[in-house]
Amino acid sequence: MAVDDDHVIRGLLEVNLEMEGHEVLTAVDGADALRKVAEARPDLILLDVMMPNVNGWQVAEALKSDENYRDIPIVFLSARAMEADVRKGNELGVQAYVTKPFDPIDLMEMVNRLIAEHT
Repeated sequence: MAVDDDHVIRGLLEVNLEMEGHEVLTAVDGADALRKVAEARPDLILLDVMMPNVNGWQVAEALKSDENYRDIPIVFLSARAMEADVRKGNELGVQAYVTKPFDPIDLMEMVNRLIAEHT
């Protein structure tokens, strides 16, 4: 699942994931992501941090505190590159924190590895 309020980033993630053979769900914000996770339980979530309404921190916290979803790997994708932000992601239990701009090839290698490890 690709969650980002920026349609360009969301589209880039969708295209790259599909090229790797993944079925892709997208969500436009955190509230949309939580609804779709409950409906389809994705294998992995690429999650923007800064979004309106329900932000990425809140989504990760909600999912990691729910026994039905806590094992879904989450990778934060964010323009926020402060050490405190990375530390907060680690404390929430996300698998990785990738800063924008990111290398799509490196990101897809990470996605494939995480999915393989968790399925």
